[in-house]
Amino acid sequence: MAISRRRFIQATTAAVGAGTAGRLPAAGLLPNGGPASRVSGAAPDTARQFSISIRGYLSREARRMTDRALADYSDAATWKRLLPERRRQYLEMMGMDVVLAGPQRPPLNVKVTGVVERPQYRIEKLYYESLPKLYVTGNLYVPKNLTARAPGVLYVCGHSPTQKVHYQAHPRRFAELGFVCLAVDTVQLGEARGYHHGPYYEGWFQWYSRGYTSAGIECLNGIRGLDLLSERAEVEASRLGITGISGGGATSWWVAAADERIKAAAPVCGTATLASHIADLTVDGHCDCMWWNNIYGWDLADLGALIAPRALMIASADHDPIFTIDAIREVHTQVERIYATLGASQNLRLVTTPGGHGYHQRSRKEILAWFLRHLQGKAVPPSEIGDIELDSAKLESEVTLRVYVNGGPADNRVPTIQDTLIAVASPPEIADTTSHAKARNRIIAELREKSFRAFPQSPPPLDTQVECEFAPDNGSQGARFAFTSEEGWRLRGGWTVREPARTPAPAVVALRSPGERRPDGTAGESEEFLGRLQVPWAKVIVEPRGTGETAWSDQLNWHLRRASAWTGRTLASMWVWDALRALEAVRSLPHIDARHVSLAARGDMCAVALYVALLDGHVSPIFLQNPPATQNAPSQRDGRGAAIEMLNCLRITDLPYVAGLLHPTEVVLVGDVPPTYDWAEEVYRRLDSAAKFKRVADPLGWKSA
Repeated sequence: MAISRRRFIQATTAAVGAGTAGRLPAAGLLPNGGPASRVSGAAPDTARQFSISIRGYLSREARRMTDRALADYSDAATWKRLLPERRRQYLEMMGMDVVLAGPQRPPLNVKVTGVVERPQYRIEKLYYESLPKLYVTGNLYVPKNLTARAPGVLYVCGHSPTQKVHYQAHPRRFAELGFVCLAVDTVQLGEARGYHHGPYYEGWFQWYSRGYTSAGIECLNGIRGLDLLSERAEVEASRLGITGISGGGATSWWVAAADERIKAAAPVCGTATLASHIADLTVDGHCDCMWWNNIYGWDLADLGALIAPRALMIASADHDPIFTIDAIREVHTQVERIYATLGASQNLRLVTTPGGHGYHQRSRKEILAWFLRHLQGKAVPPSEIGDIELDSAKLESEVTLRVYVNGGPADNRVPTIQDTLIAVASPPEIADTTSHAKARNRIIAELREKSFRAFPQSPPPLDTQVECEFAPDNGSQGARFAFTSEEGWRLRGGWTVREPARTPAPAVVALRSPGERRPDGTAGESEEFLGRLQVPWAKVIVEPRGTGETAWSDQLNWHLRRASAWTGRTLASMWVWDALRALEAVRSLPHIDARHVSLAARGDMCAVALYVALLDGHVSPIFLQNPPATQNAPSQRDGRGAAIEMLNCLRITDLPYVAGLLHPTEVVLVGDVPPTYDWAEEVYRRLDSAAKFKRVADPLGWKSA
């Protein structure tokens, strides 16, 4: 039997006990016969504002980052002044700031496991320790009959299963032309069996929280490869170059931007704008090694400023489905401006070739000519340079080039480096209220700088509007309201208060969760939760983006979680911003006592609520039902499930530590509470506030003070 709008409102209100609004009717569709009126200034139905789509939003933000690239470099003096800090920021986004911070690097401990002699060169099969017990396998091609030190080239492989075997013709040709060339396997493929595809394939979205990216580990291994070349007696360390295709093309950008020893670079099929990656969905075709944790909102051209004025050739195909030609040309145009500013236009070149993702005879010869010119000082036309060997029968077998001829080292850290490279935060040392305040202030400052930097710097007005009021026949009154979270996001919430609550009334604000179950068509899980709080308060439910009317299918989450991180935010950090703005909006509502607003969340949304309470500083109590134990945990491979990652947060804190930092806020943990929160409870006890940290099996078990 169909339910009338009036009965819908009544049933919803009854379902939540003390009068929380359910999903309220659309503006103008008031319950039949229910007394209602608009507040002054409410917009007419035809003027109701709706939100941008999440895809449109991320594409817009990516476009803004692309347009901002290199904007700060007004002249050569500014470039020179900014360069050290920009390189530091870059290494931080790569997760390499601590790893490469020391004045001395650990020994490489190079081990040669075999030598292959050929008429023009020899191949040394070797591995080295990029960090202690982090082994990198490679083949070193050394020309014979050298009479002086030769330039060195690092060849970084793309995503071929056999890596240095598949690409061997390239280092071989470099050796034939007089270069010492080191071809290295990347983590995951070849003989270096680890993991590149953390968020992409494994569901390890906690990489973003840890500040880890496989781009960073390839950057590190490449830098240590340069160390190896520089230590060789055959190599002139002042003349080093780097090249590779696809994943190797991206790594060529990474290493050249990080290490000024590179004097010539030629990334192949590894160039595009962030705007293209997001709007054209090419991010979905890319490994996690293809971008950094973008806390500073950079685009690829910003790396060009770190490479300039050194020699840079961008080689790409004109029908590459994952690096669009328009995006390639845009990067080149942007980088061209900084090279011109530095008076080095002759050191930048764009080579485009016909066809899809891959090498072309033209790109191969142009690259060889580029390295001959910039590393050997020889002006040889590409047409006069012989191509690589294309006959597979004349190339080496996988067995011949294998480094681990008797198996790899037993203590190899490659399979677990993502769990050990970047240390997660320890709980802060809190002995008293002074040390607590100091830790709290430090962590808030670091979170704003490293995890929530994408928060709008100049947010638009909240423009809070009550869109409709209602009064069911059960002694309750309430309204639906809307507010602007950030440009393009018009979000909604609803509140009810049951008489005889005082006016203005204290309020408890619940954050609706993505994909909330609505068991009987009337009340959702947030309504049920608030309904079990026996308090004469206004009960408010707000809908962050991705919930309620802005909800998207969880099938989109895999794309959104990766695309968001590439643009310097995460779904959870966007929810934190929405909730902070929602608190502002609620405090401005009629009938709400702005001085007494509490917060409630369930399950994964508890992670958001914890950070909201910490940053807001004025909510109390906070109700958390079944909170997650940590942000250092995997998700589902398809991207569904707990999307609670926040960039770099685990380098700063974790959920149980945030709970402890909320003191003296009253914390009420409901239902299943992981033992990780024992630390927070101990902090409250130590600060003589044990009564303010409560555990209850059900909201009915909590009573307000």
